[in-house]
Amino acid sequence: MYLLQLENYMLPCLNKEIFGIDCPGCGIQRAISFILEGNFISAFRMFPAIYTIILLIAFLGFSLFFEVKNSFKIKIYLLYLNAGIIIISYIIKMLKIIY
Repeated sequence: MYLLQLENYMLPCLNKEIFGIDCPGCGIQRAISFILEGNFISAFRMFPAIYTIILLIAFLGFSLFFEVKNSFKIKIYLLYLNAGIIIISYIIKMLKIIY
């Protein structure tokens, strides 16, 4: 129900409009709207890195207010983890389109 209302306000992917292919970030807005509706599996299918991005944002917010041992290393690890998931899921998505 809310997804139909949120779709009216979603930004279009310029990469998809100009070049005709998805960008690595395509699906994040829709995944957020799925989470807000409670469709957690659909959110993961739409954008697999959504939960690790939420974890990263939560940790960044937490580390602003509390001292965390090895905070910098944890942030770097989470950034690499997110980048890896985004790249791998993008490659899989592009391979499904090609074949």
